[in-house]
Amino acid sequence: MPRSRRNENRSTVAETRTYRTIPITSVFMTQTVNELRNEIRQSVGRYERIESTAFTKEALAAICTAVNYDIDTNNLPSKPQMRAGILWKIGELDDDTPEQTPNAFRKPELEVIATALRDNE
Repeated sequence: MPRSRRNENRSTVAETRTYRTIPITSVFMTQTVNELRNEIRQSVGRYERIESTAFTKEALAAICTAVNYDIDTNNLPSKPQMRAGILWKIGELDDDTPEQTPNAFRKPELEVIATALRDNE
């Protein structure tokens, strides 16, 4: 007896699955310098960057505003001055002397800044 052709005419429906990505960082993993910078950028209303770069003067100015370090936004101070001011305002330095911060923020400094900005939210 021949098989029924009824089953041969059924259309096959493909199953669609949606996968969600889980952030790499968790309570067990520390954030990279780039992830910290991007978190800080986003918390002060700046754009996230794909490549790992130090803060621009404009981004530093936004951070200064967020931590209540008063600067002239029409004539931005030097990057070392703004870095020192940020660290001074969050309690990491005793004053805002720019000679204390001649280079870009290090990871421990970024972690403290990110924490301070999270606490301000």
